[in-house]
Amino acid sequence: MAIVSEPFSMDHVDIHSDNFGDDSLLRAGLKLNHLRMIVAIEDSGQISAAADVLNISQPAASRMLSEMESITKTSLYERVARGVVLTTFGAALARRARKILLELREASREIGELKSGKGGSVFIGAVTAPAMSLVVPAINKVRKAYPGIEINIQVETSNVLARELLAARHDFIIGRIPDDLNPRLFEVTEIGIERACLIVRSSHPLMKQKTSSLADVRDYDWVFQPPGTLLRRTIEDVFLSRGVALPENIVNTSSLLLTCAIICETDAIAPVAVDVAQFLASQGSNASDVRMLPIDFDINVKPYSMITARERALPPSARLLYDIILEESRKQAG
Repeated sequence: MAIVSEPFSMDHVDIHSDNFGDDSLLRAGLKLNHLRMIVAIEDSGQISAAADVLNISQPAASRMLSEMESITKTSLYERVARGVVLTTFGAALARRARKILLELREASREIGELKSGKGGSVFIGAVTAPAMSLVVPAINKVRKAYPGIEINIQVETSNVLARELLAARHDFIIGRIPDDLNPRLFEVTEIGIERACLIVRSSHPLMKQKTSSLADVRDYDWVFQPPGTLLRRTIEDVFLSRGVALPENIVNTSSLLLTCAIICETDAIAPVAVDVAQFLASQGSNASDVRMLPIDFDINVKPYSMITARERALPPSARLLYDIILEESRKQAG
C-alpha cells in the first residue's frame, strides 16, 4: 500500500478542533497582559520596572504574577537580592510569550501596510561602518521609491544589536554575532569587511611624518570604545601581535561625537572605521579638522553580516530595505 505524504500547511488546520492541542492556559484565563508581564520581568528582572512597562502599579503587577502562577500551577519566578529571576518554567513561558507578542505586532504592521498600499515601518540596527556606507544609500533609494515607509535605525555595537534583535526590537541588523550568543538563533549573510584607521586632528605632530608605526602612536592619549567591543579588541590585538605594549592613557566612550570633540581639542588618537573617518573629514564643521593618520600597519576588523532571527519572516517593508542593502553591498564589492 502506497502512502502519500502532502506538505503540511496551517491553512488546513482547524484550531477549534479537539485535536488541535491543549488550550488549558487560555481556558484558565491567560491573557495578553499576562504574556506582556512575563516578558517584561525577563527583560528587567524587576517587578517595579515590569509594572512601569505595563503602566500599572507594583501591587497590580504582583497580583498579575500570582494569577499567572495560579493559571500555570507552577512557580514562575524567584526573588533574589536585586530583584527577581524566572524559573525554568517562567523562562519557557517568556520565550513563547515573546514569539506570540511579536507575531501580533507583525500582524498589526502587515495589516497597516496592506491598508496604506506601500507604507509601513522598518526597525533595523547597524554597527557604524555599514550604517554609513550601506544603510544611508539604501535609505535614500527607499525614500524616493516608497516615501510612505518609516525607517527606524539604531547605531550600536553588535553586542547590543544582537540582543535587541532577539528581543524582537529590530527586523534585522548589520553586525556580528557576539561570541556569547548561540549562532543557531540567527540567519547570517556575510556582506563585507570593515577596514579601520586612526584619526587625529590636522595639527597633530604625527601628521608631519610620512607614516607612523605602532611605536610612534603608542605613547599618545587614546580614545577607545569600551572594553570588550570589537574595534577595541582588534586594535589591542594589533599592538600585542607586534610586541608593542598597549597604550596607557585612555578615555573610553562609545560616543562618536565625544570622540571627535576630544580629537579636535587634543593630540589624542582614536581608531574608527575608514568610512566614518572619510565622512568626518568631508564635513564643513569642526569635524572637518579630523584627519586619517598615515600608518604602516593594517587594522582589519572581523567581517560584518546581514543578520535576521531564525524562523522569523521579514514583513514586506523590511524585506524591501533588506534586499536593497544587500544589493548595495554587492555593488560596492565590485
